[in-house]
Amino acid sequence: MQLFLPLALFLGLCLMFYVALFRDNPGELPSALLDQPLPTFELPTVKNPDRKVTGENLLGEVALINVWATWCPACRVEHPYLVGLANKGIPIYGVNYKDDQPEARNWLKTLHDPYRFSINDKSGSLGIDLGVYGAPETYLIDHQGVIRYKHVGIVDANVWKNDLEPRFRHLQEKALKEQITNHEGEVK
Repeated sequence: MQLFLPLALFLGLCLMFYVALFRDNPGELPSALLDQPLPTFELPTVKNPDRKVTGENLLGEVALINVWATWCPACRVEHPYLVGLANKGIPIYGVNYKDDQPEARNWLKTLHDPYRFSINDKSGSLGIDLGVYGAPETYLIDHQGVIRYKHVGIVDANVWKNDLEPRFRHLQEKALKEQITNHEGEVK
């Protein structure tokens, strides 16, 4: 029995490494919050510390939630691409994760602001509730605020085209169908 335990641990680790190395999308990590509503929160925004926002402020349209920080070099790499997506009309909300707020405000002023607003998560409480591993991470939420997808790592043209955009467009179509169905129900 004493020899079986180390062997079982070794085989378990081998299985975990195999799954991690050969999964289809290495930027995708499973999240316990998939298909769950956004966690409840009330936090200030980066630009206006007096303005408190909640998950209700993110409802009504399909959107991205991007976890970022000025201490994150990868966030600087993806930032121009997020600015481009925002300029194309993609709704993006930021979660500024465990960051220095004056530096975060300067970042948005200097590098342009792709976010509808950016939530100041200085303590990391929202990040913990979201299951954040680190920055950058991007969540795709539907129009009802349900988390439908999580991407870990930089969002670039390849990630957008192959991972996020098809899911984003599918959720937009689904939301539009629901609106039409609801409208038809109201008219009858």
